[in-house]
Amino acid sequence: MKIFMLGISILLVLATGPASAGDYLIGEGDGLDISVWGVKDLDVSVKVRPDGKITIPGLGDVTASGFTPKHLQSALAVRLKELVKNPIVTVSVREITNSKVYIFGGGVQSGVIDLNRRTTLLQLLCLIGNVPSPPAAAVVGSPTVSAGASANVADYRKAYVLRNGKKVKEDFYKLFIDGDTSEDIIIESNDYIFIPQLLDKNIYVLGAVTIPRSIEYREGMTVIEAILECGGFTKFAKQNDTLVLHKDTNKDTAIVVKAKDLITDGDLKQNVKLKPGDYVIVNESMF
Repeated sequence: MKIFMLGISILLVLATGPASAGDYLIGEGDGLDISVWGVKDLDVSVKVRPDGKITIPGLGDVTASGFTPKHLQSALAVRLKELVKNPIVTVSVREITNSKVYIFGGGVQSGVIDLNRRTTLLQLLCLIGNVPSPPAAAVVGSPTVSAGASANVADYRKAYVLRNGKKVKEDFYKLFIDGDTSEDIIIESNDYIFIPQLLDKNIYVLGAVTIPRSIEYREGMTVIEAILECGGFTKFAKQNDTLVLHKDTNKDTAIVVKAKDLITDGDLKQNVKLKPGDYVIVNESMF
């Protein structure tokens, strides 16, 4: 009979299927409140042991780790039929200690955050980006962005979320800088969030400008803004022969900017937006 009941229990658990994305999975160290309607002797408050099991009166050790609360309720209901007719079981997670997210990379201070509620990537980025001291949810070195951190310190374009060894989300720029919330995702327990440091934070302006020099990049900076910060064009500048050189990891891209058309004719498409590490080169006229 016990073998038969155990077989039913296994089939019921399999029939419920795997947890859907966002469902909380019980883990080691979590505190659970388990109650059986009308049977107070079976009501218990337990903590999941390191072996993933809990002890239930009349049943002994039962595996809880890896179950959602709903699935554990179903499995316990089947097992408790040995003791109670038509048991109604409730499983509540009283204390969450198992759900953690790991933050690392040169763009933030590395640390670990406890997830005690449903959290999206945007919410997490706002948390680590704007809280100057460790938030209440953080237990082990809660990360905060490095001093002066903004888009010119953290390289959000090269950031990613790693889940079960696979990148499930790459490039946080549209989400966190442009505000495109369609790029948002739900963060899950044991996700790894990598945010590297933006290595080159400068724009380099060379050639026929009054003061050729490097200037600190600002979000949204354009080629004309960079040139004006260097004193503007010299009288020898060939304004329609201005180059913007993007230096990417795999290749360099040169964009010709007709700055004179922008200034005299208002051709705004010539006012190219710059990226950190770009070179702006204003060529000189031969005459």
